[in-house]
Amino acid sequence: MIGAFPVRLSHLLRHCTVGALVRGSEDDQIVVVKDTTTWYPGGPPETSEIRYVERVRKALELRSRLCTPPTGTIGEDGELTEGFWIPAVRFPSWTSCTRCRFLHRRPWAGKQPDEPQICQHEGCRGRLEQVPWVLVHEEGYLADVPWHQVAHFTDAPEQQGRCAHDNEDSYLRIEDRPPRRWVRCTRCESRNELPTRLPYPSREWQQPWVPTPPTETPEEPAWLVEINDVRVHASVTSTAIVIPPESRIQKGTPVDLLYTKSSMRDEIRNARSSLQQRQTRLRAARRLGCTVPEIEAALLEIERGYPHYDVDSEGDDLVMAEYRALAEPIDDLQEDEDFVTRHNTARWKALRNRLAGRSSEVAAVVARLVEVRRLKEIVVLRGFTRLGGERIVSPDITEETGWLPAIALRGEGIFFSLDQSMLERWGSQLGLQPRAERLDTRLSTHPLRKSLGVEEVSPRFVLLHTLAHLVIRQLAPEAGYPTASLKERIFCSTGSDPMAGILIYVAVPDDIGSLGGLVELAEPTRFLRILSAALESATWCSLDPICSEHDGQGPELLNGAACQGCSLVPDPTCQYGNVLLDRSFIKGNAGESIEPLLQFARGRT
Repeated sequence: MIGAFPVRLSHLLRHCTVGALVRGSEDDQIVVVKDTTTWYPGGPPETSEIRYVERVRKALELRSRLCTPPTGTIGEDGELTEGFWIPAVRFPSWTSCTRCRFLHRRPWAGKQPDEPQICQHEGCRGRLEQVPWVLVHEEGYLADVPWHQVAHFTDAPEQQGRCAHDNEDSYLRIEDRPPRRWVRCTRCESRNELPTRLPYPSREWQQPWVPTPPTETPEEPAWLVEINDVRVHASVTSTAIVIPPESRIQKGTPVDLLYTKSSMRDEIRNARSSLQQRQTRLRAARRLGCTVPEIEAALLEIERGYPHYDVDSEGDDLVMAEYRALAEPIDDLQEDEDFVTRHNTARWKALRNRLAGRSSEVAAVVARLVEVRRLKEIVVLRGFTRLGGERIVSPDITEETGWLPAIALRGEGIFFSLDQSMLERWGSQLGLQPRAERLDTRLSTHPLRKSLGVEEVSPRFVLLHTLAHLVIRQLAPEAGYPTASLKERIFCSTGSDPMAGILIYVAVPDDIGSLGGLVELAEPTRFLRILSAALESATWCSLDPICSEHDGQGPELLNGAACQGCSLVPDPTCQYGNVLLDRSFIKGNAGESIEPLLQFARGRT
């Protein structure tokens, strides 16, 4: 819960997280979410820590503990009945009257939260709404627009400071004279057009809820933008799938129970005399419902490195480790583990050998087909940026709490990888690289490049990403899930250890997290039909020829032949913000000497 607004856990770490502006669902209130130092009174409880994610933490170079955010339940009276709120403050602090357009600062101060905000200027009685503009700096700062400063900005020294600043009075007015917008002082009649940039005020807070200014006034000016501008806030998250050995933990065993009770282990470890050691072990056994010998055996296992033992994950390429876990069979999997796969590759190849014509070519595109019957995904909030700046602001602002908010999601999915020899033949076309480089050049100046997490836009990546979207659009009607609940994970690299895989999955904060409808579609004959329809859908769009002939479309022209009619999916589904898509990498583009992908299946050129 943010204030009194219900928010999904997945949104709390992405769209409605620390530093983000959130609009209430039932009224016009706009709030900004406070940092994590305010989330738990006294710090996160031990039960909130997500265990068995050491490999994830090391691979992501995280030293902080990962803890789930607080949750709460609202009763019928609107009051919190269980759990905690996520604290937030109303922001922007300024409102404007919908009738007279005069500005008022914090008119809700001293009033009930649900009390309507009415303009009191000269008996106007118009409705007050929070202004839709904020001041944002690429160093991560967020502040109110200094309206008095804007109205009285002048280069003439004799004119500066002639009108006193007064936050308690409504004397500033916004005037719209399309296509221009002005701020006018009704006291001295000074006025100025609303600027695009202006210096960040030296005494302004660094965040609306942090009552200290930046240690150094930024040299670069801040930007005055609308609150719904995507540059105001971009969360920086990392996601990872829990794979063996951590996914193979037997829950409820003495070693599992003791491993998750760090305070209990510390008590045993700090015991000095033999009597204290026996007493602490006996207390632990009673609390965990086991015997003292089981406690001693568990301690020995933990000292040996449980649950990793000889696994060294320092500097581990987690994406490659996930890819191998998905692509290669794992021995002795049990159905109650957190990562369970069933490989259909042999059946897929047998089916492919029986086919002819186009169906044979479609089947030759895929090398591996895997049912992901159970998976566990960890989503970690690492911070946020503003205006696409290089600085990532920590969720706790000061980086001193020692924990990061994270959630564990469970679900199911389908994994398939593309044939490497086919991709090598396809990738030798001269027209591919220039088309991908156009997107890469545009992405290099995109303010959200850091949050997208794409280092380089290669032809292989665009192919995999576009194909993932086309398959998702075919899967959703048959899987029993809304399209917005499906997610993608792209595995892409070249070189000595190449990757070319796509994981399409569903993951929710639930103990089960799946209905089985997605996994069932990994049956070879059913998946062949879906893949064939996806590749066919790449050849046309209801907006063709306009869509196909676009040099660039979408945000910052970061898509090629891809639009709502053919390739886009709901925003929560796409890992990359519905950009870096282009059907030309699948269907071909004669004008740029790009042949269709199926031309390279089964060795055809």
